[in-house]
Amino acid sequence: METRFAHVNIVARDWRHLARFYEDVFGCVPVPPERHLAGEWLSRATGVQDAALDGVHLRLPGYGEGGPTLEVFQYSRELERLPAAANRQGLGHVAFEVDDVAAAAAGVRAAGGGALGEVVSRTIPGAGVITFAYVTDPEGNIIELQQWRKEPSPDAGR
Repeated sequence: METRFAHVNIVARDWRHLARFYEDVFGCVPVPPERHLAGEWLSRATGVQDAALDGVHLRLPGYGEGGPTLEVFQYSRELERLPAAANRQGLGHVAFEVDDVAAAAAGVRAAGGGALGEVVSRTIPGAGVITFAYVTDPEGNIIELQQWRKEPSPDAGR
């Protein structure tokens, strides 16, 4: 069996607003067509009674035309979400590699997102130095911003 990664889904309160956030902050690009789906077939596939949704796929940066997407969907009826927490069971976060973690975190906050923690650098033996921070999009979904370097940082280990 041949497999290949296709997409990650975020269920949004306002799919258009959330999609614009990922376009503006991370350079994601819409992949037409917009989705406006409903019917018994969708209910059977999702297990959601009377399922109806709207949304879009966004091409993730760095992979070209055939790369994976971020699927942003809004159901007509949705369950309330729990507050964001890095240690909640299930899918935890989406990560973006950036050139400057602090600047990217500031960009996230300026676009309506939030911060969960602070920017930290740490040497990971055998892997290099990671500088990273956990932030949230405007709807509270967790995003890891990360930058890897091969050389040790003078403040690594703090």
